[in-house]
Amino acid sequence: MSHLTAIRGPVLTYTGDAFLEGLGSTMRYEPDAIVAMASGKITHFGPASQVRPQLPDGTVVKEYGADTVIMAGFIDCHVHYPQTQIIGAFGEQLIDWLDKYTFLAEQQFADQDHAREVAQVFLRECLRAGTTTAAVYCTVYPQSVEVFFEESQKLGTRMIAGKVLMDRNAPEALTDSAQKGYDESKALIGKWHGNGRQLYAVTPRFAASSTPEQMEMAGALWHEHPGTYLQSHVSENRTEVSWVKELYPERSGYLDIPYLGCR
Repeated sequence: MSHLTAIRGPVLTYTGDAFLEGLGSTMRYEPDAIVAMASGKITHFGPASQVRPQLPDGTVVKEYGADTVIMAGFIDCHVHYPQTQIIGAFGEQLIDWLDKYTFLAEQQFADQDHAREVAQVFLRECLRAGTTTAAVYCTVYPQSVEVFFEESQKLGTRMIAGKVLMDRNAPEALTDSAQKGYDESKALIGKWHGNGRQLYAVTPRFAASSTPEQMEMAGALWHEHPGTYLQSHVSENRTEVSWVKELYPERSGYLDIPYLGCR
């Protein structure tokens, strides 16, 4: 067996889906437990009195006090790492907020060094909060994805991330084209999806910022690479819903848009 890493203390875990099976039948709390790991996988778990004798001689067990709790890492299902620097920006309506704050901040990510610095801060803050996995939006610039995955790789976090696709209704500096977005995303998938713990998500920002052509090419890209993820936004406020209806008048509603060619 590979070298064991072992920790001891109060452990809270779940044996199934608490939403489907109920909290009482899935939650497991051990006030004094040992978790042992090797090669990135848990090899032993249970009450310390039972697990300790099972560990090889010489195994060092790091102990945590009764005022701590050992848990699996948290998962953030939706976050934009380039928005780290605008946390606290005034909460206007969506489109105004994008134009006034977000799009300005994202243009700075054309600078690879800036993107790396923000990625480092973001990832450190994730770990400080106990978040070890997240579904992350980068920016339209491929280098913002490259440095994000590089920094995640260094820390051993599992990140699902992708280049934002936008070919309309955004500043010129933040727009690509349907073909360019496809080509750059495909190259990033080839390099990073499944590279260690890094995973790729095809990432059109939302229907209003992608033409039907880009949406179709994003869908084609996703279908061509089984196992990749996809992420986008939908129906964040009524003004956006009305705007999207104007952009796709032939559709009955937001969810009737042929999103990503997924039908």
